[in-house]
Formats: sequence, C-alpha cells, structure tokens
Amino acid sequence: MGPGSLGLTGRLALLGGTFDPVHYGHLAIGEAAHDELGLDGVLFLPAGMPPHKHDRTISPPSVRVAMLELAIADNPTFRMCRIEVDRPGPSYTVETLEALVGEGLDEPPHLVVSSEALADFPRWRQPERILALCRLAVVPRPGHRMPGRAWLAEHFPEQEDRVVFLDGPHLGHSASAIRRKVSEGRSIRYLVPPAVETYIHEHGLYPSEVWTKN
Repeated sequence: MGPGSLGLTGRLALLGGTFDPVHYGHLAIGEAAHDELGLDGVLFLPAGMPPHKHDRTISPPSVRVAMLELAIADNPTFRMCRIEVDRPGPSYTVETLEALVGEGLDEPPHLVVSSEALADFPRWRQPERILALCRLAVVPRPGHRMPGRAWLAEHFPEQEDRVVFLDGPHLGHSASAIRRKVSEGRSIRYLVPPAVETYIHEHGLYPSEVWTKN
C-alpha cells in the first residue's frame, strides 16, 4: 500500500520505528518534520522485524499497528503504511524506500532519523543508495551528539546536501522506559496518548515477567 492509496501526496516525511509503544515523542517528531520542512504529510512506518533488535522481545505487529492507528487518528496529515509489517523477513530501510518509490512518490521523501541513528548510518544496508532515494531529516536525541557537516563530508563526500538538521523537538521519551513503567505498575500518563494508554492496559501489554528484562 503506497502513499497515494493512503491519501498522502506531495512532499512527505517517512518516520519508521518499532513503536512499542508509540509515544508523544514520536508524534512530536513527526509534527516537527511536517512544520519545519513545510511538508504535505508524514507517513509512519512500523517495522516488521527490525534487524538490529533480533535479540529483544517485541510486541506483535498487529498490536503495534493498532496503537499507532489510535495515536495518529486525530491528525489529518499523519498516515500509517503497513509495507514493512506485511513484508516477511527483516525490515531494511533501503528496501522500503525502493518499494515506495516504485509505487509512485511525487518526489523524494525526507527520511526522519535521530542523531543517534545518523551516527550509525554508515553501517546501515546500502547507505549511499538510501541517500540517492531520499533526504535525511535529522532530529536531536538527548544524550547523543549531533554529527555535523565535517562528519558528513568524511563519511558521505559530495552528498552532504542530502541531509538536513531539524531544530527539535528536544524530548527524552523512550519506549523502553515506558515499557518498564508499565511492567512496574507505574503511571504513563502524559507519555502516550490516552487511547494508547487505555489499549496497553486493556490488553495487558508489557507484563513484568517479560518486560523487566527488555
């Protein structure tokens, strides 16, 4: 299912992640990208099988998709795409981009990544190909230094213009911390949308015997 079939056209941001659970930090990042870059929409891409989290317990795709749908329901510029959760095997960004471009994006999208992810970007699968398919929009992550233009010139010479840096948001939300709070019976109010909080509790997500070790 491509962006056009989801009602999104024009200049888009792609925001991928496990979203286990989706929280206000994710939504604020999507809104910041939409606002700062003057985009037409934001496409959230829940990961199917993240290759870098193969040793960690992850909620089923259906659960993460349901929470994400609840979280973005009130924002007409936000949509969710199931391309990664419906594809078997690990979710590699380059494959997702190639598939979306093949389905007819109006123009190259902005792929939103954190400063932490950018530092690891040279080790992603086919990073040069990713930069050919999209531009990176980098958001700050507390506790992680933002790589600068000199770093880009060293690792991706003559491709520095494929990366833009966003001013914010400067939020310290962490899905792992939220899971831990739930497993300990602590409040997650104001960390996730109310509908997501209700879903977590109604479905008994993140029980202590499983999630205290993740």
